[in-house]
Amino acid sequence: METAVLFLLLFGLLLIGAPIAIALGLSSVLFIALFSHDSMSSVTIQMFNASQNFTLLAIPFFILASSFMSTGGVARRIVNFAVATVGWVRGGLAMAGVLACMIFAALSGSSPATVVAIGTIAIAAMRQAGYSKEFAAGIIANAGTLGILIPPSIVMVVYAAATNVSVGRMFLAGVVPGIVAGLMLMGAIYFIARKKNLPSQPFPSFKVLWSTFAQAAFGMFLIVIILGGIYAGIFTPTEAAAVAAVYACLIALFIYRDMGPLKEKKWRKPGESLIESVGRNVGLITLYFVPALFHRDTRKVLIESGKTTIMLMFIIVNALLFAHTLTAERIPQVITDWMVGAGFGWFTFLVVVNIILLIGGQFMEPSGLLLIVAPVVFPIGLELGVDPIHLGIIMVVNMEIGMITPPIGLNLFVTSGITGMSLVQVVRAAAPFVMVLLVFLVMVTYLPWLSTALPTYMMGPEVVLR
Repeated sequence: METAVLFLLLFGLLLIGAPIAIALGLSSVLFIALFSHDSMSSVTIQMFNASQNFTLLAIPFFILASSFMSTGGVARRIVNFAVATVGWVRGGLAMAGVLACMIFAALSGSSPATVVAIGTIAIAAMRQAGYSKEFAAGIIANAGTLGILIPPSIVMVVYAAATNVSVGRMFLAGVVPGIVAGLMLMGAIYFIARKKNLPSQPFPSFKVLWSTFAQAAFGMFLIVIILGGIYAGIFTPTEAAAVAAVYACLIALFIYRDMGPLKEKKWRKPGESLIESVGRNVGLITLYFVPALFHRDTRKVLIESGKTTIMLMFIIVNALLFAHTLTAERIPQVITDWMVGAGFGWFTFLVVVNIILLIGGQFMEPSGLLLIVAPVVFPIGLELGVDPIHLGIIMVVNMEIGMITPPIGLNLFVTSGITGMSLVQVVRAAAPFVMVLLVFLVMVTYLPWLSTALPTYMMGPEVVLR
């Protein structure tokens, strides 16, 4: 009965329009005050402990790196490289949009940021090449969801913090599923392109391919810094996020120069020798280094990143308080005992998890939903023999699909904003490719090696402490 009261408080607050952070925190406080044997002082203690979580410190740095990469013109260079790589295939411009989203996902860790950065450029390019606006919008809305599956992923960091699994393992576990999901979307595009006789781009010369790669290389090197640094043992994931934020700032301000005081200043002027160019640029960077850090463009990025960080961390801290309330009342254990007693196996358990998350993902923000569900299903999964890393990837894929399903799918609103299409039009455009991701969800759910093979190979078998 008391368990039902806690969830009724939560969903009642959500139904009357309370923000998810307020609903999570207030329902927990009211339950502790009215029904629990736990002390009210535990509220302060748990919220303080949540704010001291070292793993969660990675989130603001990844958000900041994503903001600089979105602002610094990296997306345009990545799109050009993707077009040169696969644009010559029939339907290749749409495939390039998917490939660009995959690459940018490995830089940003954010799905909406991927849609905005890549979609703004790729959708316009597809429209110029003769693709319909609906087809282009549907592709980018779905491909943008890879931003939370391909590492580094903010949602994976949240799951790791909520369940105490390794962030490094979660990042590795997302690599193969992320590539498979991208290839499945490209396969669907190729099938449609053959059927509708969609255009292809001319086959590029090696010079063009190398040129586009060289222009995008500084941005894409961030992938090497983050993942290479973590798995070479140089950084922890949190330290890697901090290094990534600094690197992204330097790239945006001084290398690509799409923002800040050096904006529009060419690296090499006509008729200038290489030595003169190097000397002039060293002088410019030295002269403008400190002013660039305080430039209005830099301040704007920092402010926007700060707003996003505060919003997300407020949700997470309240969600961890809710998780503490669940644990203190032994609610996950009660549900585990009931499901085991009812004869649930790992197969049927995962069916139930997917249904809950697919429904919940239509109405709630991914991090908040994950932090509500993970503390409940995690111990049940361990009891039934489900690998915790595999379970985490299943939850992330469900969050992906939730971002492109109405009424609250964030990617739908972002895509509507950058295309000028109505929400209903975007939903219809995205629907055929959502089916591809649903098939992918079934694959990820019942082929656990897709998620676990790479982390096991790279880091050895996982030791689970119950």
